[in-house]
Amino acid sequence: MKTVRDILSTKGDQIWSVKPDATVFETLQLMAEREIGAVLVMTGGKIAGIFSERDYARQVILKGKASKDTPVHEVMTSRVVYVRPEQTVDDCMALMTDKRIRHLPIVEDDQVRGVLSIGDVVKAMISEKQFLIEQLENYIAQG
Repeated sequence: MKTVRDILSTKGDQIWSVKPDATVFETLQLMAEREIGAVLVMTGGKIAGIFSERDYARQVILKGKASKDTPVHEVMTSRVVYVRPEQTVDDCMALMTDKRIRHLPIVEDDQVRGVLSIGDVVKAMISEKQFLIEQLENYIAQG
């Protein structure tokens, strides 16, 4: 069974973050440049929150706030759900489904090691299932 560490070894450990006083507009610019759906909000190397496209839609647009005037700390999700490197892909999918989230920071020894998206998790699950199918096909062919 694949673990978060396995995904991280192929995906890489790039972390995109902003400080809490960054504006929503600056944060959205970073997300657009990097083609990501969420960014960590960090202070002193620690996670203060996470800001996603969903936060933008619900906390900025629908509430009539101005992106250029609103600091990201006012609209970020501050209760951040995270995983550890030894957790499985199935753990991640269950957590994402249960909490209705699409991004999971990876934390080890109080250090952020990376971020998984729902796409990363689905891709890993498909790869794992494909491998199992191939193994079963080989077993059947040999039988």
